[in-house]
Amino acid sequence: MKVVNLKQAILQAWKERWSDYQWAINIKKNFPKGATWDYLNFAEALMEQAMIGPSPNPLILSYLKYAISSQMVSYSSVLTAISKFDGFSRELCVTSLLEIMDMFCHRLSCHGKAEECIGLCRALLGVVVWLLQGCAFYCEKLRELGPSAGTEASLKACQERLHNLMSSTKNRALVHIARLEDQGSWSNVEQAVLKVTEGLCNIPNPTLRTNLEESLSLVKSIPLMLSVQCDLPVRASFPSVHAFIMLEGTMNLTGEIQPMVEQLMMIKRMQHIPGPLFVLEIWKACFTGLIESPEGTEELKWTAFTFLKIPQVLLRLKKYPQGDKGQDFMEDVNVAFQYLLKLTPLLDKADQRCNCDCLGMLLQECNKLGLLSDSNTENLTSKREFAPRLKTAENANIQPNPGLILRAEPTVTNILKTVDADHSKSPEGLLGVLGHMLSGKSLDLLLAAAAATGKLKSFARKFIKLNEFPKHISGEGSKSASVRALLFDISFLMLCHVVQTYGSEVILSEPSPSGETPFFETWLQTCMPEEGKTLNPDHPCFRPEPGKVESLVTLLNNSSEMKLVQVKWHEICLSTPAAILEVLNAWENGVLSVEAVQKITDNIKGKVCSMAICAVAWLVAHVRMLGRDEREKPQTMIRQLVTPHYAENTLQFYNERVVIMSSIMEHMCADVFQQTGAVLRSPVEGQEPIPYRNLLPAKEPIHKALSQQFQAVLRKGWVDSRAFHLFESLLNMGGVFWFTNNLIKELLKETRQEWANRVVELLYSIFCLDTQQITLTLLGTILPNLLTDSAHWHSLSDPPGKALAKLSVWCALSSYSSHHKGPLSARQRKRQREDIEDYNSLFPLDDTQPSKLMRLLSSNEDEPAALSSPGDRSMSSSLSASQLHTVNMRDPLNRVLANLFLLFSSVLGSKMAGPHTQFVQSFVEECVECLEQGSRGSILQFMPFTMVSELVKLPALARPKVVLAITDLTLPLGRRVAAKAIAAL
Repeated sequence: MKVVNLKQAILQAWKERWSDYQWAINIKKNFPKGATWDYLNFAEALMEQAMIGPSPNPLILSYLKYAISSQMVSYSSVLTAISKFDGFSRELCVTSLLEIMDMFCHRLSCHGKAEECIGLCRALLGVVVWLLQGCAFYCEKLRELGPSAGTEASLKACQERLHNLMSSTKNRALVHIARLEDQGSWSNVEQAVLKVTEGLCNIPNPTLRTNLEESLSLVKSIPLMLSVQCDLPVRASFPSVHAFIMLEGTMNLTGEIQPMVEQLMMIKRMQHIPGPLFVLEIWKACFTGLIESPEGTEELKWTAFTFLKIPQVLLRLKKYPQGDKGQDFMEDVNVAFQYLLKLTPLLDKADQRCNCDCLGMLLQECNKLGLLSDSNTENLTSKREFAPRLKTAENANIQPNPGLILRAEPTVTNILKTVDADHSKSPEGLLGVLGHMLSGKSLDLLLAAAAATGKLKSFARKFIKLNEFPKHISGEGSKSASVRALLFDISFLMLCHVVQTYGSEVILSEPSPSGETPFFETWLQTCMPEEGKTLNPDHPCFRPEPGKVESLVTLLNNSSEMKLVQVKWHEICLSTPAAILEVLNAWENGVLSVEAVQKITDNIKGKVCSMAICAVAWLVAHVRMLGRDEREKPQTMIRQLVTPHYAENTLQFYNERVVIMSSIMEHMCADVFQQTGAVLRSPVEGQEPIPYRNLLPAKEPIHKALSQQFQAVLRKGWVDSRAFHLFESLLNMGGVFWFTNNLIKELLKETRQEWANRVVELLYSIFCLDTQQITLTLLGTILPNLLTDSAHWHSLSDPPGKALAKLSVWCALSSYSSHHKGPLSARQRKRQREDIEDYNSLFPLDDTQPSKLMRLLSSNEDEPAALSSPGDRSMSSSLSASQLHTVNMRDPLNRVLANLFLLFSSVLGSKMAGPHTQFVQSFVEECVECLEQGSRGSILQFMPFTMVSELVKLPALARPKVVLAITDLTLPLGRRVAAKAIAAL
């Protein structure tokens, strides 16, 4: 009825020629206002009546204009009414509608409820469709009737209004929300754009055509609003890529390729690194690693990493889903090599170190994998200006490592096949293969190649199986007995070497396929000394049946050498420690002379080196428990066992086995001998000490060592492998909180912008030593401490405050993306996990019980209700997108993030501004800059919805794009929050 009455009232006003304000007074008398006048479809009714004839009714139009000016009708209702008019042939009507739009379209806003704001978004999308339809209509008219000034003027008028509306980022953001709110409505826009595009050729005026094309491109850009990144200042070096590659090459050769690729892509996205510079940085790090790696095993590991693993990593990067398309990536690799060619000193030094043309070999490898085209490979090869290589007499006949490594890779596959075959009939053939593997540096080459190509675990599995093989004895002669002893011994030595070079995870990370645990696994877990592992010398595993021990002691003491026939070697190995204890007691009590002990130790190491290793393993555990004065005799026994024994009839391959045995023992004893400053044996000329051992300065507090090493790294600009090993020792010794807290203090000292940014890049890569635990400490303990204690606020001022925000976001994003993707790396499992604090007490699960963190916050005396605007009281101040996506809140990282954002929300809602509020702003800005847009799984889903309205009060964040980026637009509630915030800007 009211609508009918409204029409009558309009007609009456027109008949009696009321002025606009008389009309408004009468309307307000006779029609009570609801929530707004929109419920009457007020604007639409006026529009309908005004547009009845060929030209608009000026009096009724004046009523509509008055209603708009006095805010009796909302902008959205006027726009909706306009978009329903379809008589484009009545050009005067269209012109007057465009004039009405001009009254308010330059200041579109809405300060009402979220629903009204969404209404404005929809109306705006509707009017965009209407303007496009208008343009299409006039283009068609130009085609049918030929050029006409009137039609052109109408087209120009529609185009100008469209351009004015769409050139505002705020309006485009509102249309973007409407598009997501109703997917079908966007297809109307697309159809209209298509029609206009088809009609462009009919416009005779080139300026108008160009302007219309511009307006169309603005409309088309709406779905891509968030993916367009601003250009960042171009830098030439990216320390975090460099350091991450150094870390992987030094400590994680056996790691899976995919997590490494994910982490690299994460760094590339967060820092917006251009493709060619990204690939260049990877190669620079590889060459640096090659040049500075210590001789021996470490050098071979780096060679395998550079020539076998990195090309595979690049191949995965080429196929990476969101990355560049394959063709572009090949171009990036090509350009990266062109840049690399300019770094002549780096290439010369690497060639000198490896005694070959490293770059040429890499180009060939990349070409084989399809990362470089043939023509590019030739072109790049021809550009390398060769420096005179140092082929001195003594190293001219040494084969270069890269060539050896590339040849070792297919050999690994062949050896795996050979070991897999059935050798129960004639094991001698297998012995030949194994003996060949032990000679020179073959074993290290093969292991490095296997580690870099992900075959090391199956390699170790095969040798464990081989080590089990000699358990089964049937009537055997002396020849087959010695073959059996050698198979056991060589496989045991190889496995010990693998564990010391690549860590016990290689063997222990996968349980053995058969039900029972193999002998070597048992021995490794209970008896083998490793860095950072303390053994109990009185453990039952060192105390087998007394009868077996007694017979072994008798055998060692009386016979001139070990017998081999019918011997169960795994039992002998388990009995050796107890036998050694008997001998040691006898010697200490004067029952045995030094000569007798020497004879026994000669017997132990004379045939089977594994026995000597088991003896030394126990002696190391035993010596660790003794005082300085009691250590002399057991240490003498260790020295006797380490020295090779060259008797007449040692078994085959004795020299090769002894070399590996001595190296294994040295690694085992290093820690214990270092405690008292004793030496295992006099240093041999030309023999390298164990690399990366004992890096901590002897008489300095560790915090000083940490600070000094970090300052050295900062001056240098990158983290080398020695520094990484030192940082890891400090992390293991001081614990995660101590390590992170002290490095964050180093960052907060840095008051120069450029240096603060460099610290962030370096710290990010150092934190990759254990991203998960360090991130939990940083976000869960260190940041809350800084933000809740006003005494610390001054340290958060810029530049260090902004730098800390950047670092926190990088760590949070890396942890969040990686901890859903797979297990921890071996390196991170090695350290015992330390619970930073019991997360349950710090962050309880249900919201009824106030957490420790929230109690800290409530001391600000601001009740949380102040956070939400009066209209949104119904929304809990902690409700966030993550709860609507039902993210698992039992996960420590999710809880830490959720609580950090609650803390941010509280900081913004409190009545105190300062560096701490600036920090929150920087944190959000960095999130916006780093995120892949529209990604549901981002850390911003933990931000309470009520925080959005607080953030837009900060001038730097009061931008439509920021609001779109920080709200989850896949959720209806997210879209409402965004619409409300943007419409009020």
